[in-house]
Amino acid sequence: MMRRVEWFLLALLSVALTAPGVWAQTPTPPEAAAAAPALDSVTLKDGTVIYGHVLGMIADELHIKTAFGPTAGEDIVKVMWPNVAKLVVNRPVPFSLKEGTTVVGTAKAGEPGAMVLQAAPMGTTMTIPLDAVVGMNQPAVIYTGALQAGFSQTTGNSHLRNASLLGELSARSESLRLTILGRYIYGDNANTLIVRNSRGTIKLDFFLTKRLYWFASAYFEQDTFQDLKLRTALATGPGYQFLDRGDLSGILKDMTLWAEAGAAYFNEDFKLANDKSSTRGRWAVKWNWPLWGGDQVSLYHFQEGFQSLANAKDLYLTADTGLRFKIWGGLVSGFQWTMRYNKNPPPGVSDTDNLYLITLGYSFDTSRKQ
Repeated sequence: MMRRVEWFLLALLSVALTAPGVWAQTPTPPEAAAAAPALDSVTLKDGTVIYGHVLGMIADELHIKTAFGPTAGEDIVKVMWPNVAKLVVNRPVPFSLKEGTTVVGTAKAGEPGAMVLQAAPMGTTMTIPLDAVVGMNQPAVIYTGALQAGFSQTTGNSHLRNASLLGELSARSESLRLTILGRYIYGDNANTLIVRNSRGTIKLDFFLTKRLYWFASAYFEQDTFQDLKLRTALATGPGYQFLDRGDLSGILKDMTLWAEAGAAYFNEDFKLANDKSSTRGRWAVKWNWPLWGGDQVSLYHFQEGFQSLANAKDLYLTADTGLRFKIWGGLVSGFQWTMRYNKNPPPGVSDTDNLYLITLGYSFDTSRKQ
């Protein structure tokens, strides 16, 4: 009888210890639950409401992080800014406006086509039309660039080798833009050099307004088969950003265009010909058009020219035109045509050189990593 009682008491104690709630943590106080940040909301013009965490907006593309995606990356919902009817953002973020100002604050829904912005830290409220917002929570500095290479080689009856390396980097903040370009081309036939040239540019733009800027640039070039040891151009002058991301809509939304003109000190050191230096006028134009999804295919053109102010025959022009295709992730392939024209070349040197390149490489754009 005693054994039965002991077994009964042990079983009762076991059930009591394993019952739900015995080892449960202390319930979360209602105050702590209330402290959790409220979800942001985006209401589209068709009535759809998206709840989550607004990450930011650039080039008319708004990114919202939700809890619906089954895997990382799939929880990011992207909507076009013109489709947004109402916006609620519950934490202070920077809003970039068309006139070039940036206001940090929270957003509440206002009248149709507008939002109520509460600026931090003073809490001043203002009504802002939605179409006046061109960016939201953008990174302080946006980096874009690419590194591409090409190589070919034949062996056996012929021994031909060609290699190319192209690189570019742009760093853009609200008031500054740094651009670095580089290129190296090499070729030999049975170990006999047949082509070797290189080029490098560094340029800094100081934005005086949202569109108008002042640039300072340095250009360097070498070409073994142009009798050229070193071509140097130091230039400065005004520039204007005619098109920036988000200025247009649809497939044109990421198109950019800038142009600049100024004065340059131009110097050429030759191996055999007499060296030359002069003061020249410089112009440059750069156009870039990302197509189909922003960066799947990009068409671009860049040209830079130097015209002597003392001799009309002294003109030097270089232009790059090409296509870049996104393969997967940051992996890209490209085709580029480079033309270089020297109106007054050294004796025995052709005035025009054309270069055609097929390359494979890596590109990046931090503005798209929301």
